[in-house]
Amino acid sequence: MIKRLTLLFVAALSLSAYAEPKKLLVVTVTTGFRHSSIETAEKVLAELGAKSGAFTVDFVHQPEGQPKNPGKAPVRGEKESEESFKAKAEAFSKASADFNEANKIWNDKIKAYMADKMALDKIKGYDGFVFANTTGDLLLPDRDGFIKLIEGGKAFIAMHSGSDTYHPFRGYIDMLGGEFETHKSQVEIQPVIHDPAHPITKTVPLGWKVFDEIYIIKTFDKAKVHGLLGLNTHPNLEQMRAEAAQRKEKNIEDPKKDADLKDVEAQKGRYYPVSWCKEVGAGRVYYNSLGHREDVWDPTWKADTKDRKNSPEIAETYQEMILAGIKWALKLEEGVSTPGNIP
Repeated sequence: MIKRLTLLFVAALSLSAYAEPKKLLVVTVTTGFRHSSIETAEKVLAELGAKSGAFTVDFVHQPEGQPKNPGKAPVRGEKESEESFKAKAEAFSKASADFNEANKIWNDKIKAYMADKMALDKIKGYDGFVFANTTGDLLLPDRDGFIKLIEGGKAFIAMHSGSDTYHPFRGYIDMLGGEFETHKSQVEIQPVIHDPAHPITKTVPLGWKVFDEIYIIKTFDKAKVHGLLGLNTHPNLEQMRAEAAQRKEKNIEDPKKDADLKDVEAQKGRYYPVSWCKEVGAGRVYYNSLGHREDVWDPTWKADTKDRKNSPEIAETYQEMILAGIKWALKLEEGVSTPGNIP
């Protein structure tokens, strides 16, 4: 009984520390690829806010009706007949035309939707914004005005494909600090912890590993961010080397994969950021490129099944990072975040 009362007292103290919780607006709209983990991310962010008492969460969800991209054009197989390939090509051509027409209508719908949901006079009362696995051009009604909100003292937090968002809009990319370039197959990494004392990474254990889709980031300047997690070699290098060795042993030729490995080997000395934070004017920005997979976000997702690649403990560490990053960006946590700490 005494132990239970103690836990309740600690919980009460935690909630009282945020007598007036901050207000976060979480955006999960996509005009490009849509991750299956978005619903999981929405659930986790709402839970983190409720359990911590540090912030409340409102959402700008995805409207229904996004057309499905038909994907890549068919490639004729070695033994495929000309008639069969021609039929596939014609079907793809029609599907592409139908998609392009439907996508025009969809973009008009998104533009009107975002003009309503993200109008500056409606969002200026929020203390911060989270772009959780957003992609593409979000068609904000005043994108420059949005950046000025961050510079004026708001928090901005982005996860995973938040860096695969607004590529043509340099104001967004400069504010974030880098953008998605590409990725290879999902792989386990053990990132370097650049600042173990920072509130965002202080709970990350030494030797922490995670299995996820690891982004290669471009337009990134070490000198302009405070590094949190990173890699000094390409995340897929060892995996690609092992696969190449297996091909050689089995006398299998794969020129494309061999060329990919050669390209990666040529990038010796390149740094691969995973997570960072920075100050933008009076505002704060936190980015974590992890979060493609549901089991990175949620320790309970498909528990004890073969679909899980990450243990519950790995997801719990990710959640601790996200919560601390949100609190740091909202100025509820302090930590030295001087840029240029990445060797």
